[in-house]
Amino acid sequence: MRRSLNFVFTVLFVMRVPDWNNIRFCSGLPASKGDRGPEDNDHMVRHHSYEEVLDFMDRVHRRCPDITHLYNLTGNPDTTVEGRRLAVIVISDHPERHEIGEPEFKYVANMHGNEVVGRELLLDLMRYMCDEYLTGNKDIQKLIKITRIHFMPSMNPDGWEKANRQVGAKSWLVGRANAQGIDLNRNFPDLNRIAYSHEGTASENNHLLRDAVINNAELAPETKMVIQWLMKIPFVSSANLHGGDLVANYPYDESRTGKAQEYTKCPDDATFRYLAHSYAEKHASMAKHHPKCDITDDDDFTEDGGITNGAEWYSVKRGMQDFNYLSSNCFEITLELGCNKFPEASDLIKYWNDNRDALLNYMWMSHIGVKGKVTNENGDPIADAVIHVKNLTNGEDIDHDITSAHDGDYWRLLIPGRYKVTACALPKYGCLSKEVTVENPDHSEAKEVSFILPRKNNLASDDDDEEFDLKQSVDDELHINEVRQLLADYYRNLAAKNK
Repeated sequence: MRRSLNFVFTVLFVMRVPDWNNIRFCSGLPASKGDRGPEDNDHMVRHHSYEEVLDFMDRVHRRCPDITHLYNLTGNPDTTVEGRRLAVIVISDHPERHEIGEPEFKYVANMHGNEVVGRELLLDLMRYMCDEYLTGNKDIQKLIKITRIHFMPSMNPDGWEKANRQVGAKSWLVGRANAQGIDLNRNFPDLNRIAYSHEGTASENNHLLRDAVINNAELAPETKMVIQWLMKIPFVSSANLHGGDLVANYPYDESRTGKAQEYTKCPDDATFRYLAHSYAEKHASMAKHHPKCDITDDDDFTEDGGITNGAEWYSVKRGMQDFNYLSSNCFEITLELGCNKFPEASDLIKYWNDNRDALLNYMWMSHIGVKGKVTNENGDPIADAVIHVKNLTNGEDIDHDITSAHDGDYWRLLIPGRYKVTACALPKYGCLSKEVTVENPDHSEAKEVSFILPRKNNLASDDDDEEFDLKQSVDDELHINEVRQLLADYYRNLAAKNK
């Protein structure tokens, strides 16, 4: 669950346009197509230790070697305080590399070590997808073919070990934090304060501090590894699996005014509600009336279909969900999977049955909206092109831009409607705009909207809709660069003072 004490910190490191294939492999057994996968009676009747989780992932990989890939997150250090790895399995038709135009998706579980349902669900899910792929399930095969999917069963394996050592009923808090006593969901850079100060100005509204991420002793090893992971891979969508309640939670988590409870919209509020509903409505009971997890009045989410704005529920500073949105292109929600954080092993089958369809449906959400490629007139990809969207249905600009990835490809999640999409790569290239209608048919790829950007001295347009005020855009870009430099200098000085 998201609730806990806040930990104050400051952090700073330098990142460039990434090579997302440069990630260390998880040590595993040789692949063999003849190996059997995890047995049905193995994955649903008990909780898995750290070593058993790694073994389970290895066996799934051996059963489906052509569509799976194992790796560990890296950082400085490359392990948790107690020496454990943050292991990930990829499921895709070409799992070892990013494919141009294919969105990257992730599920992260067990961020709080004593919230274990998500950890077991991801083991169930990887086994299920492997088996269904082999038996010819067309829907699963299509999802795997057009998506690169990453599952991290445990972000806090040290905390799980502490929680699991308890005899009898599990405490509400023991094992929540990592081995240093740090709540990992209060340990990310607080980009919300910067975003709120930029509202209504020409300053940056995305990838905040991408060029200056903080390096401070208060940043946990697990947090460092996840931040670098997020910067290496062009993730499009994500969910963070928690426990302690039953609701799909969406940004912003941190209130704008500092109030303990206050609905705090992000620029993509409508899209995040759409994403949260996509999970809640497919869950067996999340969107329906069900017993509340506690006796407070802020715990009944059924009036809004099983979803909640994070800050309206209660404000959370320095959480991973908002950090994903403000530091990258990734849209992340938080899933609370049930009242019991560490249920009996005999209850795990019910959790799987309740969540399976929702877990599968949410992965398809990485294909809503538009996608495309940004290139120059020679066909060369343009990385870091800015993609801006105006909602023509309501006439409002969406003040959160995303950027193209290393190969010039981009993905922009949107709800159904009419939009004007603008791509810019100043100062070397100009800007172009296109209008598009988004419909989001079920289990289909996003509508393709690609751009060939002219060099700045060769601007031309055959359509008024593709005209753009280049001088104003250049002025804004110069202002943004000045702001970025000021922020970088400020945080370097702050980090130096805190040493």
